[in-house]
Amino acid sequence: MSMGAYDEDEHERREQQASKVDTDFDDERTIYHGKVEYDSGESAEDLLDQFEQIKSD
Repeated sequence: MSMGAYDEDEHERREQQASKVDTDFDDERTIYHGKVEYDSGESAEDLLDQFEQIKSD
C-alpha cells in the first residue's frame, strides 16, 4: 500500500474508537465557596490613572 492510500480497516478502527464513550472520569461537580465582586463604577480614565500609579510604585 502506498503512502496516502485509503485503508478501510484503519478507517473503521478509528471510527469505532471515536464512537466509544469514556465513562471512567469523576462525574462529581466541584463546589466552590466564596464571592465575586464586580467593580464597574470607575471610568476608563480612572482605571488608567490607577494603573499608572501602581506601575510607579
